[in-house]
Amino acid sequence: MNDSVNIFQEYRHRIIAAVEAAAAAGALPAGLDTSRVSVEPPREAAHGDITTNAAMVLAKPAGMKPRDLAVVLAERLAALDTVAGVDIAGPGFVNLRLKQSVLYAQLVQVLKAGPAYGDTTLGAGAPVNVEYVSTNPTGPLHVGHGRGAVVGDALAGLLEKAGYAVTREYYINDAGAQVDALAWSVGFRYLQALGEKISEETFEGSCPQGQLQYRGEYLIPVGRALMEKFGDSLAIKDEDGAFELPAIDEWLPKVREFAIDAMMDLIREDLAALGVRQSVFSSERQLAGRGAVEEALEFLKERGLIYQGILEPPKGKTPDDWEPREQTLFRATRFGDDVDRPVRKSDGSWTYFATDMAYHLDKYRRGFKIMINVWGADHGGYVKRMRAAVKALTGGEGELDVKLCQMVNLTDDGKPVKMSKRAGTFVTLRDVIDKVGKDVVRFIMLTRKNDAHLDFDLTQAQEQSRDNPVFYVQYAHARCRSVLRHAAEEFTSEELAPRSLARAKLGRLADPAEIELIRTMAQWPRMVEGAALAHEPHRIAYYLQEFAGRFHALWNMGKDNASLRFIATNDRELSLARLALVQGVAFVIASGLKVFDVEPVEELR
Repeated sequence: MNDSVNIFQEYRHRIIAAVEAAAAAGALPAGLDTSRVSVEPPREAAHGDITTNAAMVLAKPAGMKPRDLAVVLAERLAALDTVAGVDIAGPGFVNLRLKQSVLYAQLVQVLKAGPAYGDTTLGAGAPVNVEYVSTNPTGPLHVGHGRGAVVGDALAGLLEKAGYAVTREYYINDAGAQVDALAWSVGFRYLQALGEKISEETFEGSCPQGQLQYRGEYLIPVGRALMEKFGDSLAIKDEDGAFELPAIDEWLPKVREFAIDAMMDLIREDLAALGVRQSVFSSERQLAGRGAVEEALEFLKERGLIYQGILEPPKGKTPDDWEPREQTLFRATRFGDDVDRPVRKSDGSWTYFATDMAYHLDKYRRGFKIMINVWGADHGGYVKRMRAAVKALTGGEGELDVKLCQMVNLTDDGKPVKMSKRAGTFVTLRDVIDKVGKDVVRFIMLTRKNDAHLDFDLTQAQEQSRDNPVFYVQYAHARCRSVLRHAAEEFTSEELAPRSLARAKLGRLADPAEIELIRTMAQWPRMVEGAALAHEPHRIAYYLQEFAGRFHALWNMGKDNASLRFIATNDRELSLARLALVQGVAFVIASGLKVFDVEPVEELR
């Protein structure tokens, strides 16, 4: 992979070189720490192409006023052969206006790289584990699960573009009470498949309290499949000849395993429909079965991090309702948590936290120092303890970032969507995909930061208007392709080849709207690197919408002003320069949509 030039990083190096040169000449003190120097696009295009805070962050250690230091920098930066002008603004920002030849060179880069523009070796092949979805295998995915799936998958794609070696992982929570309850619910459907006219109320009265939790119709085919595999061998007949379930140990383990497999098949189908395919599926049951929890706790115990103790009452509890008891605890407070955490329940079994500790130690031992978990917002209280555990288990080498996804408010023409008949309690992700398509679901799920609530209106998601963000971006790409198809009527395929367009007379692109489009295009490699380092794929959606908006604005200007049309009458040189710009726009949009695994459509129907 070849790095696309991040022009802002390039000029950061030049600005630091100017600081060092000024120090060598005696104009600044030697040895200034330049780590806090930032270089970014100005908020307003009128302020130039690049702005830096160098004078402000270096002023105090240099013993100078920011504006005085800015003058020293401005004199040296103005001498660069690529700089058209330097201004000092506000308390000491230094703004650079680059020669337009620099921007044209960025467009040439785009044309040569194609949709690979923005690829970078920033990650240097470092292994990263992105774990997402990881829902209990008890039923089809709902819309909230879909948001986590999209955020995790897009983040993985973003990190791959930034040069990391990414593993996409799903942690199967196939141990504990939830999957036992699933087995009972499938057992009910199994009896129905055997022909029993049994009601939910009757069955619930014969099973442990709260065990008939999953009543959706999606379990009916699972019960039938169970009957087809085992016949009536998992049931017994009562005195009246009716089928019923025997003792738990005679049927529950087989049904539980069958049901988990069936639910994981269903979940994989839902994820595939969304374009999500994870390469690793780790089982909680298998992890615990091979003694990984005991091993992880012994590892911590040897380091004095597991002890027997009594916790203080939780906040909000009074002494009357608090029963202090000795517990096996992890010293989480040594690693930034608020309290130490129990790792064993009162019945002697491990807590969920203990098994999660073993799972993250397993990740680390598989070579992952960088771990990213995408969870629902209801797990927010779990974050500190898991970060503490990762620090302890990895000797501080491991890094855990948890991305919490807030709820999705699903509406149709502004009205709440009714729950799915198939799921029984919620709207399934598959229902939404079938309604609007996977590309629409994926893009809209990324139009807000993961920790902000998201409104998803099914009617708006199908509209062909600027209020529909995925349509707005895809329409920009489709318009680019339309222009290039029309150009093929006047120009040869060789003339329109990207390598040929890279040799066009790009200096003919002189309108401010054209220059601003190239300037925004040149920000794409910086956007990829920044979003990857922050683990924030939603930044890509913001960028694509802004970029598409600039292209649509230029398109509309051409409708009103013939001199700005992409194919200029009787001016082949200008036409080829503008077609180079159009092809560059198409490549950048395709590059961005690829991160999301959204198709850059050729035309909209």
